[in-house]
Amino acid sequence: MKYYTYFPGCSCSTEGGAKAYSWSVQAVSKVLDSELVELDDWNCCGSTPSSSVDELAAFCISARDLALAEKRGFDLVTPCSACYVIFNRTNHYLKQYPRLKTKVDEALGAGGLEYHGTVRVRHVLDVLVNDIGYDAIAAKAKKNLNGLKVAPYYGCQVVRPKPSFDDPEYPQSLDKLIVSLGGEAVPFPLKSRCCGGSLIFTEEAVALDLVRRLLDSAQKNGAECLATVCPLCQTNLDAYQGEVNKMFQTNFHLPVLFFTQLIGIALGLDEKDLGLKTCVVPADKVLAKYR
Repeated sequence: MKYYTYFPGCSCSTEGGAKAYSWSVQAVSKVLDSELVELDDWNCCGSTPSSSVDELAAFCISARDLALAEKRGFDLVTPCSACYVIFNRTNHYLKQYPRLKTKVDEALGAGGLEYHGTVRVRHVLDVLVNDIGYDAIAAKAKKNLNGLKVAPYYGCQVVRPKPSFDDPEYPQSLDKLIVSLGGEAVPFPLKSRCCGGSLIFTEEAVALDLVRRLLDSAQKNGAECLATVCPLCQTNLDAYQGEVNKMFQTNFHLPVLFFTQLIGIALGLDEKDLGLKTCVVPADKVLAKYR
């Protein structure tokens, strides 16, 4: 059994919109003999909007989580691509800019905390493919995906921190994982392009066009569904397909799954534990052909 400190983040928390992601992460991890112990008293990672308002405060917020995790002594693992980027950015900046670290240390000290920069921040995808491994996951599978055509969607953040666990422009870890479980990773040239992120709230037309391009590319390449590693990407591609269809006169009905839900299906886990019913675009008909 290998232990990790688990940071669900606001999106994947029990109150978040992507709680099904966290459910599936936890369910899959148990089968794969990995223990994800949630970080006590965690707070928001600081997020991109926060840093645009008060950058120093955002670094302090992020550093507080890192300081709490450091006490545990395990890698800090998160399913959220944004949290993953923010924590890595904080680690990098605190090492590179001494003045910033002094100010952050002062803020942490006021709360009885200190951070020495020793926490290794990991994304769940990295842990699954590099710590557990494709063969070990496949060995636990009870069902074969039997050629299910999946568009592997990484989004723009998870492979961008340098050095990363995968290629920033043409990542392959999720592709290989899909294939190892019997699925087919269809060609998807937009696999690391942006989905529009939070632009959906401020520049809706721009974001919907980005979503349209992703769905169009996946569909033209034969995908029956998409698998993503990011909660915001899943929300944009799943929940806004109807809006995309209205604006662009398209007819997309592509299920968008979290990659851990896909793994859970192969492992034979219960649909409730994976949160499959939370998808806006139902996946039942597609998955029924392969289970």
